[in-house]
Amino acid sequence: MRSINGKYSNKELIGYINRFPLSRVMIIGDIILDEYVWGDVARISPEAPVPVVDVTSETKRLGGATNVLNNIHSLGGKCIIYGVVGDDEYGGHLINRISELGISTKGIIVDNTRQTSIKTRVVARNQQVVRFDRETKRPIDQAIMKRLLKSIEEYLNGINAIIISDYGKGVVTSHMIKAVKEIVTGSDIVVAVDPKPENFRYYKGVDIITPNHHEAGRFCGFEITDDDSLIRAGEYILDKLKCRSVLITQGKDGMTLFEADAEPCHIPTVAQKVFDVSGAGDTVISTLSLGLASGMIKESAAFVSNFASGIVVGEVGTSTVTATQLKEAIRGHKKQRSNH
Repeated sequence: MRSINGKYSNKELIGYINRFPLSRVMIIGDIILDEYVWGDVARISPEAPVPVVDVTSETKRLGGATNVLNNIHSLGGKCIIYGVVGDDEYGGHLINRISELGISTKGIIVDNTRQTSIKTRVVARNQQVVRFDRETKRPIDQAIMKRLLKSIEEYLNGINAIIISDYGKGVVTSHMIKAVKEIVTGSDIVVAVDPKPENFRYYKGVDIITPNHHEAGRFCGFEITDDDSLIRAGEYILDKLKCRSVLITQGKDGMTLFEADAEPCHIPTVAQKVFDVSGAGDTVISTLSLGLASGMIKESAAFVSNFASGIVVGEVGTSTVTATQLKEAIRGHKKQRSNH
């Protein structure tokens, strides 16, 4: 297995990042509100052996597919999102937040038979204490699916890449994936999927999927513990899904790109510190897809997405990366290497 660490010049990578604003990305998937309750812990409850959190503040952030949108926007790319929210205050909050970014919400359907997906995390002293979810998981009904697909087809003109953000909340189905692949047939549009393990077989024939090593191992039926099992997993996924590429992210061990006609390519991590991996997968697929939409080869796009991931895991809570931060990280890494 080969490594591409340091292969690309600053000028090449930064030149592509400067082209991100010329790219248009369509996001299809599960819309989620990420809610954070921040506080401190000074004692254990007398009622049960659990910490008592003294709440100091609360924040609401774009999550799920909308965190992908937020990353694309933060990096300078143009985007539109397709998904479903409930007819409730949380859905309204998400729609308003997206509108405030100057992004169209025409692709968001309000379904009064569902509730908006909400993940609430209680965080004390930079550590997550507990998370509780409120959501509807059943597949969206056929009438709403037809509305989504019709709108997707109408707004496809000028799109360079499609990200399917599957959080298992009912928007991404085998029918949805099949329809999207048919819609883009004959075009140069890249279809990338951030997968859910139980839905892997939906993704047959897409351009690239980006599972983490736990998700990949779950689909393959064995744990990824070393290079041999990693390579076996990448080759197994390529074979079973007939997709063009698989990018397996491995946390502190970086990420590895598998392509059908090439040797696996490993990209070591550049993260200096890891506080929270929430949303790191969203950042990876956002940066990767923008890179591909801007004309990067997959190796180069994966290399840049690795830098973006290294930035967000150093922050607590779902986060985003700016193009300026990304370029600074690349310049800084190259300087470190030249000093050794």
